[in-house]
Amino acid sequence: MKKGLVMAAAVILLISFVGCGRQVSDADEGYSPGGQSGSEGAGNLDGMEDSEETEALKDNTVTVQASSEIEELEKGLSAVRYEGNDGFGAFLSGGGAKTDGEVVQFLASSFFAGNQSGFTMKTQSFGCSTLSVQNTEGGYLFGRNFDWNACDALVVTSYPQDGYASVSTVNMDFIRQGAGMADSLLSDEMMTMAALYAPLDGMNEKGLCVSVNMIQDGATISQDTGKTDLTTTTAIRLLLNQAATVEEALKLLSQYDLHASMDYMVHFAIADRAGNSVAVEYINNEMIVTETPVLTNFYLAEGEKQGIGTGQSHERFDILTETLAGKPSMTQAEVRDALDSVSKDNFGEFESTEWSIVFDQSALTAAYYHRENYEKAYFFQINGE
Repeated sequence: MKKGLVMAAAVILLISFVGCGRQVSDADEGYSPGGQSGSEGAGNLDGMEDSEETEALKDNTVTVQASSEIEELEKGLSAVRYEGNDGFGAFLSGGGAKTDGEVVQFLASSFFAGNQSGFTMKTQSFGCSTLSVQNTEGGYLFGRNFDWNACDALVVTSYPQDGYASVSTVNMDFIRQGAGMADSLLSDEMMTMAALYAPLDGMNEKGLCVSVNMIQDGATISQDTGKTDLTTTTAIRLLLNQAATVEEALKLLSQYDLHASMDYMVHFAIADRAGNSVAVEYINNEMIVTETPVLTNFYLAEGEKQGIGTGQSHERFDILTETLAGKPSMTQAEVRDALDSVSKDNFGEFESTEWSIVFDQSALTAAYYHRENYEKAYFFQINGE
């Protein structure tokens, strides 16, 4: 990161659970993006086995070759590539962070030449659904829906000096500057660096997938055992950078004190390329692990909390569980269709499923579907070392 590129004026970065409030409107229909990386119906899809399904997917796929500049793929969806020192080792050795504000302070002092003033955080709840299933062509697939108000999503492919390569997704409304500051003050470099510390889901070069799902509950997570501290999103970055298996992920999480961003209750879905898949929940600040291929937005752990969450999240869980019972192995298209079956347009709510992802944990590919348009995929390939 070149500090000389940072403007002298103070910049506020908000890394929190913030809804953007903009709804998808008819004006968005027919929008022509300013530019796209890759080309439709072509590109490098070598990670996918040849089949009729693969050919059909290729016909509706944009292969993305991201660069260091944030590029808009379509309205509300962008991509960027990061290579170099992400500073995460220094973040951990310095004690980590208990709050998103402390993450901002670390980024400001380490990468932004100290440019930071006050910040404000606002929050809304979000819904999510995840699914782990055997791939009919070998290996395993992991599907993920992120349900929210219309917002700006950024797909980050990361190649850190000290850690695994990964692809992850960030709600860019979680990263905002202060009132009255010109947009130009937040360079692509600054936004990308902040985005590395704010992932909501992702997959690394070892095929490990992780997602955070919210639970509607008055409790929160604030462990205090004297260990290095992590926030919700920096915990995801830790796992993407350092964990190859579910076992390694659980061992890593046990070595840190977790603090839920904005005091919201969350749980993690974690799955590896061997087919292990678990929910990690925190009840009375104790980490509890439950084996499950499906996760939505209610507690799975046995005990007094089991089942607490939204009624709709139970409905989505049942739909995906029944789908799995009928199809214990699936193609990529079938995982996409399963995600479509629990997307927000099925429930008549004002939120949308802002992105759906099908991760192939063996081929190390990610197919993104934006705002419930399941006819068009943006295809990313992780190139491991």
